[in-house]
Amino acid sequence: MAEHVILFAGPMGAGKTTAIEALSEVPVVRTEAANTDRETADKATTTVALDYGEITVGETDKVRLYGIPGQRRFDFMWQILKDRARGLVVLVNADAPDPVASLIEYVDEFRELYDRGGVVVGLTRADVASPAGAGSSAGAPSSAGALPSAASLSDALQAAYPDMLVPVFTVDPRRTEQMTTVLLTLVANIEMRAAMAPAEEVH
Repeated sequence: MAEHVILFAGPMGAGKTTAIEALSEVPVVRTEAANTDRETADKATTTVALDYGEITVGETDKVRLYGIPGQRRFDFMWQILKDRARGLVVLVNADAPDPVASLIEYVDEFRELYDRGGVVVGLTRADVASPAGAGSSAGAPSSAGALPSAASLSDALQAAYPDMLVPVFTVDPRRTEQMTTVLLTLVANIEMRAAMAPAEEVH
């Protein structure tokens, strides 16, 4: 039986807890507290330590899902969980002030997980973000131009990390089938890297 530890990272309000709840086959362990930063994300609570869920892939492979806090003041948990993980799902909400900058920040912070197993990106809230200049909706992207898309995030990643190949999906974290696609893509990448490791070591 194989076991994988996967982290879910991203800014507060991107849907990490929701995604884990959509995937987990067991009741999700949540560590939440009142959100004191309502300007960044208009939600009542925020994760302060971790979220935890589990899912079985195939007949025997267990995947442990850990959601980490989106606020950097809780980043002590990032390192604790990063040391155990083999892969990373980065969720970035399209209505964030600067989704591209958020994405680059998290990929840079957890770059070692790409080298260790793999990284997959999910763009969330793409259906609720308002076009720049179309109003004063709180949290709408502040830069001029089109809304961020999966393609634009992929282009930004390719420009910042030419040596990395990171799949980018547009997802609704509430939809189990969409999040399953994201997770299985990552697990397949991790297993492929593991299978290739002996050959890479020989060369």
